[in-house]
Amino acid sequence: MKPRLLTALALSLMTAFATAAEPAAPISGIEIPNMDTSVRPQDDFFTYLNGSWIKTTEIPGDKSSWGTFAKLRDDTLSQLRGLIEKTAAEKAKTGTEAQKIGDLYASFMDEDKLNQQGIRPLTGELNRIRALKDKKGLPLLFAHLTQIGVATPYGMYVRPDARESTKYAVYITQSGLGLPDRDYYLKKDDAKMANALAKYELHVGKILTLSGDRNGYANAKKIVALETALAEVQWTKVQNRDPVKRYNKMDIKQLTELAPGFDWGHALAASGVANKVNYVIVQQPSYLAGFNALLEKIDLATWKTYFEWQLLREASPYLSKEFADAHFDFYSTVLTGVAVQPPRWKRAVALVEANLGEALGKQYVAEYFPPERKERMDALVKNLLVAYKQSIDGLDWMSPATKLEAQAKLAKFTPKIGYPNKWRDYSALSIVKNDLMGNVLRAEYFQHQRMIGKLGKPIDREEWSMTPQTINAYYNSTMNEIVFPAAILQPPFFDVRADDAVNYGAIGSVIGHEIGHGFDDGGSQSDGDGNLRDWWTKEDRANFKAKADALVKQYDGYSPLPGYHVNGALTLGENIGDNSGTAIAYKAYKLSLAGKTAPVIDGFTGDQRFFMGWGQLWRVKMREDQQILQVKTDPHSPGQFRVNGPVVNQPGFYEAFGVKPGDKLYVAPEQRVTIW
Repeated sequence: MKPRLLTALALSLMTAFATAAEPAAPISGIEIPNMDTSVRPQDDFFTYLNGSWIKTTEIPGDKSSWGTFAKLRDDTLSQLRGLIEKTAAEKAKTGTEAQKIGDLYASFMDEDKLNQQGIRPLTGELNRIRALKDKKGLPLLFAHLTQIGVATPYGMYVRPDARESTKYAVYITQSGLGLPDRDYYLKKDDAKMANALAKYELHVGKILTLSGDRNGYANAKKIVALETALAEVQWTKVQNRDPVKRYNKMDIKQLTELAPGFDWGHALAASGVANKVNYVIVQQPSYLAGFNALLEKIDLATWKTYFEWQLLREASPYLSKEFADAHFDFYSTVLTGVAVQPPRWKRAVALVEANLGEALGKQYVAEYFPPERKERMDALVKNLLVAYKQSIDGLDWMSPATKLEAQAKLAKFTPKIGYPNKWRDYSALSIVKNDLMGNVLRAEYFQHQRMIGKLGKPIDREEWSMTPQTINAYYNSTMNEIVFPAAILQPPFFDVRADDAVNYGAIGSVIGHEIGHGFDDGGSQSDGDGNLRDWWTKEDRANFKAKADALVKQYDGYSPLPGYHVNGALTLGENIGDNSGTAIAYKAYKLSLAGKTAPVIDGFTGDQRFFMGWGQLWRVKMREDQQILQVKTDPHSPGQFRVNGPVVNQPGFYEAFGVKPGDKLYVAPEQRVTIW
């Protein structure tokens, strides 16, 4: 039966009714079907909110974890695919962003061509490495590989000088490992780590053999030994969290004295920076000294094989199926437990995002980001900043002198919401439809040149470090900015249909979290202009450290898996962000009520919905291998502790849910950690 057509009169009446109708009553924003009410919120708030979802949800085969972020990411990928394929079908003029988006996507999707080519797309780069005659050529090789995105024992990047944030500087940092962290090489007593290292060596041997190396597995042993030696002299992730210790300004002479076996002048000249800077900032000086010793100790043949491996490691996803599958089998299946490779279109979208992210972001914003989201977010951010200001004034552990400095920093925060005011220029990037590897190498070189091109120029305060389609947010200490991409401004993070309570608990706490990074153990060492400067009194810093140490101890006690504990020191900055964010967002929510009583919706008070909004954000299930990887490398705590960890420190949570002594989440008032 065909549907009846609406008459013009009926349509006009419907339009008039819709215009005249009262706005829909706000919804609670709480995803009630996901809850497990057999669990008391006073005992396990995370499971109370998310338990039914956890029981009934299976992690998709191509995912290492599944939850709020992953679901939104998957939804966004489908939206981006539609935009890309529509763009590709338009047959745009050569050199336009549309042409580059469509052709980069098409070059990845043509798997048959890649299978025919095998290793050939890398012939020129492999020959460059194999032609090296002596170690004097290593600095130039390091520079070239860095320019095309291949890991070397040190990395180089450009960002504002952390002590003089009005100009760009070159930073040199440790790098060069094929595994996610030094622990994978050094924790011999951990069966999981040892197993991953053994399988890594087999993987290296397989890739080298596929590339034509007849001694691939023997060379793999040498590569693992080299990387293990690098790991032994690298700083830990906890050591790397200290921005002051990571700031070591050196001229080229000092750099040469630190690592005299390496020609830094040639390396920096070949990287395009020698004539643009008169100093660099070394993040781990002892590592460079250790690398220098290894440079002399390890023979040239091993270094050349190591660089072949690093090139192949980066290139494997863009080569023939046998390379791509082997790469997936180790880096996804072994390290994260994922058994099914994502469909090719998802990987193609990810490639376009990585290299033409803002060009694609323009289209995403036009199609999927309504202006009212940005307007309401502007108001929320302003309210959170007001609440932070009031909170700083009310601190009982901070002196007036330090409060004055904290307020000065807060006043200089720059919020960025949705998308950049100035879009990135991709005109210098050449993309060719039938040349995937060439596209990848040219894109890496383009990004490197764009980065180096900042040197000597004013700081670009319009630049974003995330694309609008990213499900995330960040704080940048040297720019003193908080940034919220468009894609995170949707349910359950931000729901324009929902009552204020859940939005303050969700996106409000995320806003508070990012502001909190400006005042965490690392961010608090920079001032409002983004410069590393100690603006604290000695007594106030000691008070802050005592509170931070208590938070470290709290999170050290959490264990997502038997034998694996959260590293409270590694996750301290994020835990301060979570605890401060929820505390400040709760204050902002109470201020927004202006003395009025919040409505009860779906049987929950406003205060309850606030904390529920926070708790449902971190709904997640994770494969065991991925959980281990997270605990070892991620500065964020696992999802259940991002929920239960902060709420036990919030007086409002105790009042909202009647938490009392004897409840599992009860912590005595004198033991609760409150900072901001």
